[in-house]
Amino acid sequence: MSTKSDKHGSRSRRTLALVGFPVLLAAMIVPIVVFRDEIWVLFTSIRKLEGWVNASGPVAPLVFVLIQVMQVVVFVLPGEVAQIVGGYLFGTWLGTLYSVVGLAIGSAADFLLARYLGLPFVNALFSAEKVERLRTPLGSPGAKAVLFLLFLIPGIPKDALCYVSGLSPLRFRFFIVASMAGRLPGIFGSSLIGSSAADEKWILAGTVLGGALVLFGVGFHLRAHVERWLKSIGMNRPQRKG
Repeated sequence: MSTKSDKHGSRSRRTLALVGFPVLLAAMIVPIVVFRDEIWVLFTSIRKLEGWVNASGPVAPLVFVLIQVMQVVVFVLPGEVAQIVGGYLFGTWLGTLYSVVGLAIGSAADFLLARYLGLPFVNALFSAEKVERLRTPLGSPGAKAVLFLLFLIPGIPKDALCYVSGLSPLRFRFFIVASMAGRLPGIFGSSLIGSSAADEKWILAGTVLGGALVLFGVGFHLRAHVERWLKSIGMNRPQRKG
């Protein structure tokens, strides 16, 4: 019975991949191509995004969460602007909370899409070199530590990491907890920048922004070295179950 059930599940999964792959790929690409100018302007302008969310009235928190979900799934959209807007509109703590909820939902969607549609789907979204560079340490014995550190270090492509994590042996529950824990300092910092700007605390906003830019620059320029270092850590750490 279990063998038949496994075979049926495997066939269903292959069918889902064959049907879902082109549909989902089109659903992600077509809106970006058709509305690319409008979407890019919205996600790169703090003032325009703030006005658009604020115009939603009582459902503004829900709209903001959905924007964060979209930003993660449609990975070409910059996320820092939205996080700053969250702090500007809702304050540091609520802005952080709403960003965490939206990013968690979007990250879960990326992970599950990759897990069910497989490597061809992920390779269609990112270069094979980038996928393999991230996939190798996530398949190592120390993958759990590696995943957390990759999300913690600025400059590492977080959205690509969400998709590639779905190809790894890591469990979904652990992925969500570790990815959001690693992202939390950056989310909080962005929300603090927005909140400080709303309260006209320009010195605090500028200090946090300057520190964030420095950390991002260092992480971005050293990302190849960081990935090699994390890979060596992963290969040498003993693997634990769970």
